[in-house]
Formats: sequence, structure tokens, C-alpha cells
Amino acid sequence: MSAAAPVSSRLPVFPWDKLTSYRTTAAAHPDGLVDLSVGTPVDPVPGLIQRELVAAADSPGYPTVWGTPALRDALTGWAGRRLGATGLTHENVLPVVGSKELVAWLPTQLGLGAGDKVAYPRLAYPTYEVGARLCGAEPVAYDDPTELDPAGLRLLWLNSPSNPTGRVLAKEELARIVAWAREHRVLVFSDECYLELGWEAEPVSVLHPDVCGGDHEGLVAVHSLSKRSNLAGYRAAFVVGDAAVLGELLQIRKHGGMMVPAPVQAATVAALGDDTHVAEQRERYARRRTALRAALEAHGFRIEHSEASLYLWATRGEGCWDTVAHLAGLGILVAPGDFYGPAGDRFVRVALTATDERVDAAVKRLS
Repeated sequence: MSAAAPVSSRLPVFPWDKLTSYRTTAAAHPDGLVDLSVGTPVDPVPGLIQRELVAAADSPGYPTVWGTPALRDALTGWAGRRLGATGLTHENVLPVVGSKELVAWLPTQLGLGAGDKVAYPRLAYPTYEVGARLCGAEPVAYDDPTELDPAGLRLLWLNSPSNPTGRVLAKEELARIVAWAREHRVLVFSDECYLELGWEAEPVSVLHPDVCGGDHEGLVAVHSLSKRSNLAGYRAAFVVGDAAVLGELLQIRKHGGMMVPAPVQAATVAALGDDTHVAEQRERYARRRTALRAALEAHGFRIEHSEASLYLWATRGEGCWDTVAHLAGLGILVAPGDFYGPAGDRFVRVALTATDERVDAAVKRLS
């Protein structure tokens, strides 16, 4: 009897490992490394969120998978206020342990497997594909989801604003896709983690009444506090939408013990109840974006899309690894576009997540 192939054999090489030698080169710069690659927040966690975390530190009991009533109130209140979603109850929300966990394990938790298809944008966060491969489903990349063959298509991922390109899907485009998905009974999960970071466009949720008609059936929006509140280290995220879908996920996640820690639940309530820190963080990113964009363009780059999110999608008209090597020689580390699919092989993704001092250093080196 032969041993089963390890699950990891289904997966691509973890992309960030490929950057190791370029990181070494960039770190050797006399003025040190400017890391614009991963996109991890570097600014402080807002004080009011830290205080709530500390106040809830004495939490000896198990938290609930569904979250406290106060957390569910905060989730429904925020989604109504910020997304324009209507008719929400506690059954329409579910906290998750960071959005990456949700993306990676969602197809498995939905019961997908061999013979099922999971679709995602041709340029996309790699974890959409990983999630399909983990459960044995077929990953399918698209340019326009309505041109897909709906046979066997069980899960459709949308991502607006996009990671890596920063592209925003217009309200009319979202409505067209939702209508198509409903016609073919395809479940839609919309990754909206960068929705608070629109620059030259105003991102709209798939749950906005102008998109979904006020009906959440077949639709779930994914949101995270990692970027808008600097809470990547807290693993604080949530989903909003179809109560039947979230009810099923709740039952499965109860059995799996997938619980957001109680202090993080309390911190999430504080984060969602305050808009001031979000506006302050947006201003920081806006300043960095303006400075980096001007410096890159002066250095010979062309910026495409990038109307939202935390990245600049940039090209010099050459292979992405040539660009990565060029910038590493200047002590600047960026992400090669082919991390996000073959269609990105002549682009790099430049993150805005570096301190003002490091961004200024990058601007000086590019001049």
C-alpha cells in the first residue's frame, strides 16, 4: 500500500521564500533596507484599541466562535454604516481569525473537492488558488467572471480594491457580476479588505443595495482590520452576508475551534466604533503614496490602476525579476508581479507600508 502524497505537494512554492537573496542584497545598502514588499503595517496600534485589549486581558474562559453580542453589534453596525448594507442581524456576521485563514480554508469548510471549481481574478492574492488546491478543487483564473463556464463552479472570488493592482470594480460592474452569479447559482465571496483605502475611486461593497438589491442571498463580503487599523498582529477579521452560508460556517468552525481570542474581540469592538484613527492612517498612507508614486515615475516607471489599496502597481517594461534586482541594488525590496499570476510578470508591487523615514530614503535613492 503506497503512502498518500503530502498535502503540501498540491501547493506552489511559498512565494516570499524566492525573495531571500534580493533581501540580502537590499539590506547591504549603506543606509539600510527599505522594505516595500510584504505590505505589513508599521505604524502604531491606536491607543484606544490597545487599551481595550489590555482591559480584556483577564479572559480565562474560552471565547465563542460567533463572538460576543457586543462584537456582533459592532460588526452589523459598521457594515450598515460603512458598506450601506441593509437588514443585517447577528446571523449575517461572523468573526474570523484573520482574513488569510478564511480565504485558505473556505473551500474546505464549504465541502468543496474534486470536480468543483473555484474562480478568482487572473492577477490575484495567491491564497485564493491555495484554498482551492487544499481541498482538491480546480482553481480557475478569470479576466471577466461572466465569461466562465458556470458548470461545476461553486465559489467565485471577487477582489475590489484589488491586491496587487489596486483596481476598483465600479458599482455597475459588481451588479452585473452578481446578477450573473445568481442566475447560475454560484456563491460569491468578495474580498473587500482594502475598501477603506480608496484614492482615485470610491470602492463599493458587494452588499451595497445598488449592487445586490438589498438581498444578501449568495453573497458574502470579507473584511479585515489589519490595514485600516494596523491590526495585522491581532488577526482580526470578519465576514458579512448570506445568513445561511454564515450559519453553516459557524457550525463547522465551532467543531474546529476557530475562535478569535476574547481580548481581540474586545479590541475589534473599539476599532470598529472609531473612525478617527482610520482617517489618520489614511492620511499617512496618502502622503507615502504621493511621494513614492512621483519618485517611481521620475525614475522611469509607469503606474497602472492603483486607484485604491496599499500598493502601487509599477512597470519599467521589463521582466519583474529584473526590476526586483534593480531596486534591490538601491536597497529597496519590492514584490515581483508574478507572485500574483503569470499576467504580472512585467510588473512589481510596491507597498506603502514603510515608515515616513524609510519612504523618504526610498525617494532619495530613486532620484
